[in-house]
Amino acid sequence: MGADIKQLRTRIKSVNSTLHLTKAMGLVASSKIRKATEAMLKGQEYSSALIETVDELSSYEECRKSPYMKEREGGKICLVVIAGDRGLAGGYNANVFRLMRNFPDAMVIPIGKRACERFSGELLYAEKFSYSLAKEMAEDICRGFLNGEFDRFGIVATKYNSLMSQDAYVKWILPLQKSEKKASSSAIFEPDEITVLNAVIPEYIAGIIISSVKESFACEVAARRVAMDSAGKNAKEMLDDLGLQYNRARQGAITQEITEIVAGSEA
Repeated sequence: MGADIKQLRTRIKSVNSTLHLTKAMGLVASSKIRKATEAMLKGQEYSSALIETVDELSSYEECRKSPYMKEREGGKICLVVIAGDRGLAGGYNANVFRLMRNFPDAMVIPIGKRACERFSGELLYAEKFSYSLAKEMAEDICRGFLNGEFDRFGIVATKYNSLMSQDAYVKWILPLQKSEKKASSSAIFEPDEITVLNAVIPEYIAGIIISSVKESFACEVAARRVAMDSAGKNAKEMLDDLGLQYNRARQGAITQEITEIVAGSEA
């Protein structure tokens, strides 16, 4: 009985320590959510403007001659994979890596410490990822695509639906798809549409990369907040159950001691 009480006391202490940890991580995640979502919205606004411009350009028949719009028969794929910098974020990282099972032979450019640990590449933190890094990465990607190092380029990231819901997805960027909308008769591009399109592609890819990183980081923070709240609730329930078991064990030990004392006095 004494051993059971000691074991229960140790478990209560361990779970209590875990509860303090989950509360602290939940508070840190909560403090980052607002800043992360603001950065995400700004990134989405910027990338939307770039996407609108490229859609406008790709609607011109002349731009179909661009090497960025040429369909290829090869199956070589390059993917920028964005995962988290840390764990304890529910299924956030697992969902990204599960999606990557569909592309076992892809050339991977990882962003986020967990992604860099999973795939070979330079260590890049998602939280600290900057536009200058995105621009450098975009230029390398454009160079590789034009040199025929791969035939398709896409981004594996996570979409922010709400605080409670995030979904991993793959977005294909290259080769560009012809826009369905009609070319604007009022827009004038100098020197011509195809030259402007080819010049803007590195900026376009950099904008999508940085926007995807900002959105994925907001998803990581939100997922960690929800995971820590859930872990905290589970820890409290476990503490209640362990406390009940501990009190019963103590009561049983006291009852046994009283019984032994009474039996000894009667003898």
